[in-house]
Amino acid sequence: MKFVAQRVLCAKLTVGGQPVSEIGHGLVVYFGIRVGDTQKQAERCAEKLAALRIFEDEAGRMNRSVRDVGGEVLLVSQFTLYGDARKGNRPSFTDAERPEEAEPLYLAAGKALEAQGVPVKYGVFGADMRIDQTNDGPVTIIYEL
Repeated sequence: MKFVAQRVLCAKLTVGGQPVSEIGHGLVVYFGIRVGDTQKQAERCAEKLAALRIFEDEAGRMNRSVRDVGGEVLLVSQFTLYGDARKGNRPSFTDAERPEEAEPLYLAAGKALEAQGVPVKYGVFGADMRIDQTNDGPVTIIYEL
């Protein structure tokens, strides 16, 4: 499993021009699932996201989590995180889990994040989504488990 977390001031996700999800201050998390990933890994990613200290404290140091600052998460499924472009110019996605296996793990990660006390908004699994976000910093963290 892999995620890319970006600290944002706000973000809005649409599908077919229709609004689906919107958050204020928090994280946009692009979430990729690899063949063989498990529910336990999804839960571990949620724990990491809830506790990841990438928001500034009163002294201006990155010392607070999304949970600490009362932020939200926009969780977006992203199979292309497992694109392999080492050979040729067209990425291979053979490491990405099949949709019927990946979607339940994506949803489990979101539910586990909610259980950590973090409000979660979701993308539409497998849809052609448009995401407008205003990055804060910018701060981008990549985590793989």
